[in-house]
Amino acid sequence: MFVSKIFTGIDGINVPVQETIESFEHLVKGDLDAFPEQAFLNVGGASDVERKAAEIQRD
Repeated sequence: MFVSKIFTGIDGINVPVQETIESFEHLVKGDLDAFPEQAFLNVGGASDVERKAAEIQRD
């Protein structure tokens, strides 16, 4: 169990180091600038940001 679940009610995830580095590179390069801030909350890598942004847009 992840400690954050107690506070958020959301299951945590493990993000592999390589995915973390790649996602950080996308963030620094500005590749993720078009996504809303809420898409970055409680997600893993860049692909999760894209997925959550699509969900937010649908709602």
